[in-house]
Amino acid sequence: MTTTRLHRPTHRDAFELVGSAFENGRLLTMFGRCEVHYDGRAASTLGPGQRLVIYKPDGTALVHTAENREPVNWQPPGSTHNASVRDGQLQIRSTRSNPTEQLDVLFERVETVSAYAVTDRSDLKLTGSEEDLRQWILNQPEVIEKGFHPIATERQTKAGPIDIFGEDTAGQPVVIELKRRRVGPSAASQLQRYVEAITTELSNPATRGILVAPSITDRAASLLDKWEFEYRSVEIE
Repeated sequence: MTTTRLHRPTHRDAFELVGSAFENGRLLTMFGRCEVHYDGRAASTLGPGQRLVIYKPDGTALVHTAENREPVNWQPPGSTHNASVRDGQLQIRSTRSNPTEQLDVLFERVETVSAYAVTDRSDLKLTGSEEDLRQWILNQPEVIEKGFHPIATERQTKAGPIDIFGEDTAGQPVVIELKRRRVGPSAASQLQRYVEAITTELSNPATRGILVAPSITDRAASLLDKWEFEYRSVEIE
């Protein structure tokens, strides 16, 4: 299991690790002085104090104090996590849409943050890097679909570089986002930003989005369905 840990990081360094963990489906644990705000079925505020906060790849968020077994605040699987640095604090927001709920954890100080690449049976066969996966698809584009034609890699857009950009048999643009491990909703959201950027740039609402990964969470699958994107389960030895 691969672990990345920072001890007493700056907010900016912690933000970079947290964002990477969310994007790559890592299990994240954080300990530090924070306050917590919840808005949803009711509203609550937990004043500043030292807490252990856990974010799971399936969207779960748990806020623990030094007492009791149950978390004092939480969000269920299917939530989406996003991080930002504002007003001298590291803010992590967990949201869900049905029902509408929002959990904000504002870290005044982070003592330690750890990201874990947890392995399960869904990704044991995947040993290559993301670049290996890219080259494998470029050499065998039919694994995406028959007639898929790759045009460019790392194609620049206003939303960032696209892993693989190409066309289908009808000549419509295809945006492909590659992930070498199981991913959650943040990967689907990233793909949505790229598709939106290409759609605007080319003035083509028929632009397709395809997420390629060994496996995805239920929440990620739900977002792909919502945006009418596609998923390809691909593993390389």
